[in-house]
Amino acid sequence: MRILLGLIAALALAAPVRAAVEIQEVTSPGGIDAWLVEERSIPFVALELRFEGGTSLDQPGKRGAINLMAALLEEGAGDLSAQEFTARREGLAASFDYDAYSDAISVSAQFLTENRDEAVALLRSSLIAPRFDEDAIERVRAQVLASLRQDEKDPDTIANRAFMASAFGDHPYGSSGDGTVETVTALTRDDIVAAHQGTMTRDKLFVSAVGDIDAEALGTLLDTLLGDLPETGFDAPPPATYALQGGQTVIPFDTPQSVAVFGHEGLDRDDPDFITAYVVNEIMGAGSFESRLMNEVREQRGLTYGIYSYLAARDLAAMVMGRVASSNQTMAEAVDVIRAEWAKIAEQGITAQELEDAKTFLTGSYPLRFDGNGPIANILVGMQMDGLSTDYVNDRNGMVDAITLEEANRVAARLYDPEALHFVIVGQPEGLMDEASN
Repeated sequence: MRILLGLIAALALAAPVRAAVEIQEVTSPGGIDAWLVEERSIPFVALELRFEGGTSLDQPGKRGAINLMAALLEEGAGDLSAQEFTARREGLAASFDYDAYSDAISVSAQFLTENRDEAVALLRSSLIAPRFDEDAIERVRAQVLASLRQDEKDPDTIANRAFMASAFGDHPYGSSGDGTVETVTALTRDDIVAAHQGTMTRDKLFVSAVGDIDAEALGTLLDTLLGDLPETGFDAPPPATYALQGGQTVIPFDTPQSVAVFGHEGLDRDDPDFITAYVVNEIMGAGSFESRLMNEVREQRGLTYGIYSYLAARDLAAMVMGRVASSNQTMAEAVDVIRAEWAKIAEQGITAQELEDAKTFLTGSYPLRFDGNGPIANILVGMQMDGLSTDYVNDRNGMVDAITLEEANRVAARLYDPEALHFVIVGQPEGLMDEASN
């Protein structure tokens, strides 16, 4: 069995790196749309499904239901118990993965061509007829509750959740999709069934496939696998209103090292300036040792082992965010340096050399993302959810190369707002006081 599972992993990595990707748009006889990249050199298919909405679709008072439901999809389906389902999947050398995020439920499947029909039938049972047996519910609920209790002791989680709660309040973005100990404890089987019926629906579906399959066979597969899903489900919540103003929030926590999450509103993924903002943030703090934040906070001053910033363009809100950890004695200085860098890039912009270096890195590393069927399928389904065209994957590097210094500096001034920058700091930072944030 381990040999078979090892084979599928090896095949997943065996697809060659592609300089260009040919994407076919496929519509099944039953009307299900998908993107396909044929790769016939190995007898293996990677299939990615996304159901838009994710844990943001939790119903009032049922926080954590969708997360718990997604974790139960492989815990028995149809006439198979949890143990029987696992044994059948392993016997087919197939891999299924189910996850719930704030904006999507993700289902990733990988299977060999020779076992395709059997693997699809098994996957279908988990999507259409999950059992949600009481013993499985209680077992997985206990795992979720243990994780939630552990989160209460984790400074990073505390900081992230406090930031989001202050920024978005009662909107689903303002609380964790994992739920709380109280809400998860109170969930019933009926709540989990309702979460399944309200989220895994055709109106929320995006699909991509990469590997040893053609358009006609994929169309048949899609109808078999997904044709019996409910047509519609829960309504999406409204766009989230960002309510957090500049300043800082300090949450006392007994630890020698403070953790800070910082940020403010950002740019939506469909904003014309988004790709330029992505390049500018590579310079500012995307995590490399060449970034400004890493250089100023770590290399020049030794205030941290790591710092980064990133664009968090969610479906219903957009932010530019960052994270840093520093000792309680040095966190105040780290905060001051970050604020100064935020103001500097907004006011003075970036240099021509910084822009050229960022372009070189981003265009050179982009093809390396396409290092197997699974990663390619994941990229394709993400492109669909972002509203990008099939041309994007091949045009993206040209778009990066076309960014001018003038454009980059205009977007830097638009993106980074030092007056709006807010820090949530968990620890015992010396010299930092909690400030009113609203």
